[in-house]
Amino acid sequence: MLENLLSFSLATIALAFSPGPDNIYVLTQSLVNGVKSGIATTAGLISGCIVHTTLLAFGVSAIITTSNTIFYGIKVLGAIYLLYLAFVVFKSDANVSIPTSSEDEKTKTPTKSYLQLYKQGFIMNLVNPKVMIFFLAFFPAFLWNETENTVLQFYVLGALFMIVSFLVFSFISILAGKISTYILKYKSIGMVLKWLQIIVFVGIAIFILLP
Repeated sequence: MLENLLSFSLATIALAFSPGPDNIYVLTQSLVNGVKSGIATTAGLISGCIVHTTLLAFGVSAIITTSNTIFYGIKVLGAIYLLYLAFVVFKSDANVSIPTSSEDEKTKTPTKSYLQLYKQGFIMNLVNPKVMIFFLAFFPAFLWNETENTVLQFYVLGALFMIVSFLVFSFISILAGKISTYILKYKSIGMVLKWLQIIVFVGIAIFILLP
């Protein structure tokens, strides 16, 4: 059991650090709005994994992925939501507040509240059916006993996955937040970050729709 959990943790760390839609999204939010916003986004994304773990544990994910109509419908819904987020960013102001001191950095107000960022991350995770496929492919390989309760084992793996991913993504948020302190000094950075967010949202939407 411990060997399986250790292997699972190491694999999760490697996957969390690998460039992908989730950690790139966390990276952009941290650059634009700061460390706390990145962590709020991370919390939302990770919370969505609770739902995916539950669907996996009780076999619902397997049923959904075998139905082309339902699965494609979820993909389209996810893509529409992400394109909507890209449109919202497009319509927003490109100005970015520049902290002039450590106190300003602490009091910096994000363009969205932490609750809004949490909800956005949570919904993004739920409407991404590729997370469902990933859980179906990844988790069963690390079950440690075929005779024990598989539901419990899936929840243990799910909890471990969420903890490890949260720590890695939070680390990415902290690094990105530190970098943002320097890049925000450039006058044109607001427009650059605005279009970076749009590209990330549209890119994830395309990623979801791809087979």
